[in-house]
Amino acid sequence: MTASRLISSFFVFLLLTSTLQVNAQSNTRAFINGQVVDAESKQPLPGAHVFIAGSMIGTVTDMNGKYDLTNVPMGAHRLYVSMLGFEHDFRDIMLRVGKDYAFDFELKENVLEVGEITIEAERDKNWLKRLEKFTRMFVGETTNSLETSITNPEVLDFEDKRGTFTAVASAPLIIENRALGYRIQYFLKDFESTPSRVKYDGEGLYEEMKAESEEQAREWEEKRRAAFIGSFRHFMLAVIAGRSEAQGFKTYSRPSVGGKSRDTFNQSSAMADQRFPLDPTSILKPGEVENEYYLDFEGHMEVIYMGEKEDEAYLDWSMRPERSNPRFQTSWTFLDHGPALVDYKGDTLDPYGIVFMGYWAFERVADDPPKEYRPKL
Repeated sequence: MTASRLISSFFVFLLLTSTLQVNAQSNTRAFINGQVVDAESKQPLPGAHVFIAGSMIGTVTDMNGKYDLTNVPMGAHRLYVSMLGFEHDFRDIMLRVGKDYAFDFELKENVLEVGEITIEAERDKNWLKRLEKFTRMFVGETTNSLETSITNPEVLDFEDKRGTFTAVASAPLIIENRALGYRIQYFLKDFESTPSRVKYDGEGLYEEMKAESEEQAREWEEKRRAAFIGSFRHFMLAVIAGRSEAQGFKTYSRPSVGGKSRDTFNQSSAMADQRFPLDPTSILKPGEVENEYYLDFEGHMEVIYMGEKEDEAYLDWSMRPERSNPRFQTSWTFLDHGPALVDYKGDTLDPYGIVFMGYWAFERVADDPPKEYRPKL
């Protein structure tokens, strides 16, 4: 049996198992409504974007600042609000019952201080170089990134000073992912890159692009499936179903981090060869209600996906010396804010509470389908 057929068989079992376990909850939907107002004047803010982060569920407020979101699935979500001229706001919510929920927001006016960032009056060569650098770090460097572009780069401004590279956007970024077939409005709040870490804060609202042919639709589905396979979401679903090893994942505990490479555990670490088998069933603890869990482990966890080798571009990105020797996809992660609450879909309540290194850090916006995506059987 080929590797692709093995993976397909794995998915059939995994998804059937998960469906049987949470069918009632996954078919239940909630309705979210509320009002968005100016925090100072208390006047309604029409035209504010309100959406479920990383999903295709979103709307804009009406003339009275009111909004309605329908058919929101149960589980963990980040409800995000953005309005030009105001600070973004959000609420991390766990929906457990299919009913009406009301969440109001008061947005504070956003005033950039003079000197906070250097705004370039002209799109000169330096700006173009910085745009290229930002695109690599934000969109990614995978094969899918070659078919992904920011269509309104003029809203971006950059500062590159003393080893710290920052970016700000005066409007939502419009990203066309022609590899996976999605158009994304990305509301970038902060972006900062240092020699040791890239971090950014913001959320995306997805829209499915219309395929020009059946062939393109099939190609998009194949690439979406490939992007999902081996991802953190795939891993979490496999662990929840008790099938992580059958799905091709191996887990280890790591005592130390070393080296300056993005491929964090390398030969420059004195403890690089020290790792210990980690039982995947031990990293999930029961939550407060059924079908919720706490992801909890000590130190760093190493996850190896045995179903696929590293992308050739990863060897460049990771700055590994053994460029001619691709390995199975290897990632490392740690919990930045303690145990992370996880729902039945493998989504975490705090999406920034888990820090990724290695392959999961390599795959970025160009390889990230929306929350709604599940591989077709």
